[in-house]
Amino acid sequence: LSVVLLFASCKIPTLTTKTENNFTPKAFGNAQNAEDSANIALSDWRIYFADSNLIALIDTALLHNQELQIITQEIQIGNNEIMARRGEYLPFLRLKAGVGAERASSFTRDGAVEEQLESRPGHHFPAVMGDNMVGVYASWEIDIWKKLRNAKQAAALRYLASIEGKKFMTTTLIAEIAEAYYELLGLDNLLSIIDQNIEIQTNALKTVRQQKEAAKVSQLAVNRFEAQLLNTQNLRYCIKQRIAELENRITFLTGTFSQPIRRNPAAFDSLQVLPVKSGIPSQLLINRPDIRQAEINLAAAKLDVQVARASFYPNVSLVAGLGFQAFNPVFLVNPKAILFNLAGDLVAPLVNKNAIKATYFSANSKQIQAVYVYEQTILNAYVDVLNQLAKIDNYSKSYETKAREVELLNQSVNIANSLFNSARADYAEVLLTQREALDAKMELVEIKLHLLNAKVNIYRALGGGWQ
Repeated sequence: LSVVLLFASCKIPTLTTKTENNFTPKAFGNAQNAEDSANIALSDWRIYFADSNLIALIDTALLHNQELQIITQEIQIGNNEIMARRGEYLPFLRLKAGVGAERASSFTRDGAVEEQLESRPGHHFPAVMGDNMVGVYASWEIDIWKKLRNAKQAAALRYLASIEGKKFMTTTLIAEIAEAYYELLGLDNLLSIIDQNIEIQTNALKTVRQQKEAAKVSQLAVNRFEAQLLNTQNLRYCIKQRIAELENRITFLTGTFSQPIRRNPAAFDSLQVLPVKSGIPSQLLINRPDIRQAEINLAAAKLDVQVARASFYPNVSLVAGLGFQAFNPVFLVNPKAILFNLAGDLVAPLVNKNAIKATYFSANSKQIQAVYVYEQTILNAYVDVLNQLAKIDNYSKSYETKAREVELLNQSVNIANSLFNSARADYAEVLLTQREALDAKMELVEIKLHLLNAKVNIYRALGGGWQ
C-alpha cells in the first residue's frame, strides 16, 4: 500500500510547452550583399566616436553614472544568490551547547520515579535536575532529483543575465550621451545662424527706417521688419533654454555635479556619416546584450520548471548527532554520557498538492513567457536596425536636397535686399525671403541632427559600445 501511494503521489501533471525560435533573415531589408559580415559593432566606441570631448564625457559616465553602479550591485546580489544556492545541497554541520535546569513535581510520574531511583549507588537524583550538553549535529538533504543543483544553476544563469544587462545599459548610456552631445553641437550652430540673421535683419531694419525718413516706405514696413527681428531674437532664448537642459542632462548622465560641457561647435559641419557596415542579422544574437540576456533568462526559466517538477518526488534527508549530555557537568567527560543519533527521512506529497501544482504551472508559464520575450527581443533588434539604416539613407538624401535649397535662399536674400534698395521689390518679398532662408537653415541643422542620431543609434542597434 505504501509503495502504491508513493508512486501515486509522484504523478506529474502534463504541461503545454513552447520551443523558442531564434530565426533571423539572411540580410537586413533589401541589402544586396548578404555575405558581408563586416560589422561596425565590433569596433571600439572610442574609434567610432572620434571626438576627444565626447570620449571624456563617456569615460566619466562609465565611472560615475549611478544607474551603472546600481546594476553593479544587482550583479553582486546575484553572485550572493549563487553562494546561497550552492550551500543548500551541501551538508550542514552545527555545533550545539546548552545548559538548563528543571524540577519535576513529586506528584507527577517523572518526579515520583526520580525519588525512587538513584543516579548511581548511594546517590539520589538532585531535586533540581540539570541538563548540560555539547555536541555536533549534521543534516543533509540528498539532492537525488537535482532540485537544489538546478536551483543553483538557475541562479548562476541569472547572474550571467545581469552581467549582460549591464552591458546593454552601457551601450545605451554611451548612445544617450552621444546623442545629447551632438544635439548640443547642433544647437550651438543654430544659435550662430540666428545671430547671423539677427545681424542681417538689424541692418535691414536700419535701411527701412532711413527709407521711411525719406518717405519711400510707410511705418507699416518699419513695424514688419522690427517684428521679424524681435521674433528672431526670441528664438535665441528658446534655444539657450534647450542648451541648458541638455548640458544638465549630460551632467546627470555622467554622475557629477554641474560643470561646463566642453565642445567645439565648429566641428558640427565637418561631422559625417560614412556608409554603415551592418553585417548580417544573425550577428545580433551574439552582439546585442539584450538578446543574450533574454536567452540566458530563458535557460534559467527552463531550470525553474525542473526545480518545480522535482517537488513532486520524495525528499530524502539524513540527520545525525554526536555529543555528550548529563544532568551534572562533571559527568560530561564520562563515556556513559555519550549520545548519538542517526535518522533518515523519506517525505513525499500525498494529498492536497495544489501548492506544488500551482508552482509547477507558474514556472511553466514563466518559461513560455521567457520564450516570447526572447523572440520579441530578436525581432525588436532586427526592426531597430532596419529603422536606423532607413534613417541614414533617407536623411542623407534629405540633407543634400535641403543644402541646395539653403544655397538658393541665401542667394535670394542678397537679391531681394538689392532689389528692395533699388525700389524694384516690395518689402514683403524681403521679409518672406529672409524668413524662408532662416527656416531652411534651421531645418538643415535639424536634418543633420537626425543623421547624427542615426549614426549613434545604428551603432547601438547593432550591439556596439560594450566590448
